Amino acid sequence: MGSWGTLGPALLSLAGVALGAGGSLLGQYLVSRASTRQLEMQESAAHRAELKNVILKFLSIASQLEKAMLTSPHVGVGVADPVIDRLVDDLWLAHAEIDLSARSEPLRGAAYRYAARLAEVTRGEHAEASALRGLQVRFFDAAYDDMWPGQRRAAGIPSRRGETGQG
Repeated sequence: MGSWGTLGPALLSLAGVALGAGGSLLGQYLVSRASTRQLEMQESAAHRAELKNVILKFLSIASQLEKAMLTSPHVGVGVADPVIDRLVDDLWLAHAEIDLSARSEPLRGAAYRYAARLAEVTRGEHAEASALRGLQVRFFDAAYDDMWPGQRRAAGIPSRRGETGQG
């Protein structure tokens, strides 16, 4: 029993050191994991803010173009309108910004289809401007999905499938 009297405190000390080191490593792991998650959330928020600005710019130009088409006597008659031509060019530049900022291919495709149809309508290639609304809805849906992947829209907002989502 004499040897336990000298060996016991040494083993307990060693066990304490091992538990302390294990606790310290576990703590560092948890802090690292929390920091990584926080960084991912910050990057996601920054992406959403950048994409939101790009989308709003695109939509602003699209709206200006639609208004200009309604007031221009030259739309669809083969006469060039410098205001509309400039807006179409601006629309394609805004589309390129979306193309560079988007994380998902559905958003890139929806933005392209909407911009292409809008440009076609300005040239008089499509007389049915109401077809723009469906493309615009799909663009909004794709933008939402890109900014908040895997999340459904809030209750009461119709989705592209005609259902109401739940938040």
